[in-house]
Amino acid sequence: MPLDIMLPYWGDPAILKKTVESVFAQTSDDWRLTVVDDAYPDLTVKEWFATIDDPRVRYVRKEQNEGITANYRTCLELATQDYMMFLGSDDMLLPNFVEVVTAAVAAHPGVDVVQPGVQVIDEHDRVVRTLVDEVKQCVTMPRGSGTRVVGGESLATSLLHADWMYWPSLVFRTETVRRTPFRDGFPLIQDLALVIDMILAGGRMLLLPAVCFSYRRHQASASSATLLDGRRFQGERDYFAFAAQQMREHGWRRAERAARLHVTSRLHALTLLPRAVRERGASPRPLLRHAFGSSSS
Repeated sequence: MPLDIMLPYWGDPAILKKTVESVFAQTSDDWRLTVVDDAYPDLTVKEWFATIDDPRVRYVRKEQNEGITANYRTCLELATQDYMMFLGSDDMLLPNFVEVVTAAVAAHPGVDVVQPGVQVIDEHDRVVRTLVDEVKQCVTMPRGSGTRVVGGESLATSLLHADWMYWPSLVFRTETVRRTPFRDGFPLIQDLALVIDMILAGGRMLLLPAVCFSYRRHQASASSATLLDGRRFQGERDYFAFAAQQMREHGWRRAERAARLHVTSRLHALTLLPRAVRERGASPRPLLRHAFGSSSS
């Protein structure tokens, strides 16, 4: 069963090439790669893919830029395999990724989402440990060890307390994503919105301890660029208010409380205050409003 590696592309062509090369370096050939170019102005990538002669690789370029959520939808439309992923155009697969994930899915048939083990890298491909990732991996993930399947209100509560997932590393059952459409209005927290909707519909997540993915964390990312001006946190407040209502309607009181409090999101804002004070063009006000404002704001 090949894994559909769907890559919605927008960004640095040099980094994208590293991402694609990490796919070619897999120990398993059981994959298909589709790159959907969201009309990035530099044609270097189009020219580079024209030189690749491999039946497992498909390159599609849009005529005009449509945005990340629309590109996710295009990737989903083009998927043909039972399981797929939305690989980030600046992240990297470790050589064992496809082998680990396909074996895990075969051993747990029907699982809806797979979160494999992840290491974090910086702009220079160096493995790093940040405070955000320490909290994600050591504090907020569901308790337990080894490979395990989780779901229901406990999983929703955990994710609403702190979104500990690494979106580009997630592997989805294609049928499940197609039954759970991407929501408009939450572009910077799209991963959490999608997975929460899946959990509400009865979806189960497989957690794998094996580290097989490199997630790139750098200041140029869309989410990082919107932190200090408050746009990301405004988007998070909007989503958590929406999610709290979802949980209430579903009768999941613990998950509703987690959404209303969104404690780690507030703490994240507080950790950025020194930068907001120090950096030109930034302001601490949006961060303070997010950290101490009403849970319904």
